[in-house]
Amino acid sequence: MGFAGAQPILRTAEVYAMTTDYRDIVTIEPGKRGGRPCIRGMRITVADILGWLAAGMSHGEILADYPELTENDIRAALAYAADRERRTVTAAE
Repeated sequence: MGFAGAQPILRTAEVYAMTTDYRDIVTIEPGKRGGRPCIRGMRITVADILGWLAAGMSHGEILADYPELTENDIRAALAYAADRERRTVTAAE
């Protein structure tokens, strides 16, 4: 029994299979932005992207303001943050 148009709940493995592998996009270089995770070696950090999204910017607005970014870059930043959060929670338990 479900709601009309409701999306099925996906298992974690299915979600991972559908998302970008952030390890190909998120880079960490000790001398760049204080060693914070950046996007493809640029000076744009994962935290920058998360902050813009939290401030209400849409993906389209971010891409318009930063044409060097791609939709996959934004998804990789989100996947990295989700994975880091998941690891933090697991370590604390």
